[in-house]
Amino acid sequence: MRKILLIVVAVLIVAGVATWIQIRRNPSAKALATTTTTTTTTVPIPIAPLTGLPDPSRSVLTRSALTVKIENTPEALPQWGVEEADVVYEEIVNGGITRLAAIFNSQAPAKVGPVRSVRPTDTQIVWPIGGIFAYSGGAPYAVASIETAPVKLVDESSAVTAMFRDNALIAPHNLFAIAPALFAFGGTPTPPKPLFTYRAPAQKVKGRKVTDFIVHFPSIYPVTWTWDTTTTSWDRTIFGMADVTGTGVRESPKNVIVMYVSYVNGVGAFTSYADLQGGGTADVFTDGREVAGTWSRGSSKSDPLTYQTPSGTAIALTPGQTWVELLNVGGAVTLNAAA
Repeated sequence: MRKILLIVVAVLIVAGVATWIQIRRNPSAKALATTTTTTTTTVPIPIAPLTGLPDPSRSVLTRSALTVKIENTPEALPQWGVEEADVVYEEIVNGGITRLAAIFNSQAPAKVGPVRSVRPTDTQIVWPIGGIFAYSGGAPYAVASIETAPVKLVDESSAVTAMFRDNALIAPHNLFAIAPALFAFGGTPTPPKPLFTYRAPAQKVKGRKVTDFIVHFPSIYPVTWTWDTTTTSWDRTIFGMADVTGTGVRESPKNVIVMYVSYVNGVGAFTSYADLQGGGTADVFTDGREVAGTWSRGSSKSDPLTYQTPSGTAIALTPGQTWVELLNVGGAVTLNAAA
């Protein structure tokens, strides 16, 4: 045992002498002999371009925008997947009814719809973001319009397994889309360009406090939005009922933008569409407040819509889902101001 100990001690001494000789020849070796340096690279979490929210999954970097045309009649309720859209446009179509154009990027619900037909307004909505446009079909004039936009078109006949009919419901209110399968069609650009400016958490919203407001779309389609102080979002009510989706979720976006637009050929006419070029007035509802301002778009269809205060500064939204209400010029918005 004593012999073994002597051998171990001798080995340690030799090792120590060798290290001392190395340090004498190269003083920087002392730091290497006594310190181990670890380098850690932190990958930043991307911000979803259409919501302004962080996306730890990084899926927004691998997907384009996906716009799905959704029916908005009483027969279509409940709608599916709308609560997971990044942006929703509500437009007036022929007959004075309204329909939705729901845009997805950060989320991909397995059931979206009911999916319905294209209208010329959709062309102006999707032009700045491109991507994929999913719809059931459409009249020749409407299909010809969307064919001019920089989008990958997917209708019921070309969707294959990316759309399905729910036989428990009555056609035409029973066509639904599968968002993950539609994303596989591969639209561009990836990711889409942002549509809005977002505020930082500490940035205050300047505007009057609002408890609720009504967007007076024609006929039976007025929509009421009520500020929910618990969720800090706007609860949606339509047809006199809370707007609850098929998954039991109350539709309640962080922002609602009311754009006053001219409907070419007349509100509710067969070939009418919202003219989104040029500019007009807008009401932006965010963080429980109304910010009155204007909207504008450059001469190019690819230019994004912008929203400004009367002084010309960009109106910053709260990160999260945004609804854009395309209300006809002359249409009314009534509101109740908070005390």
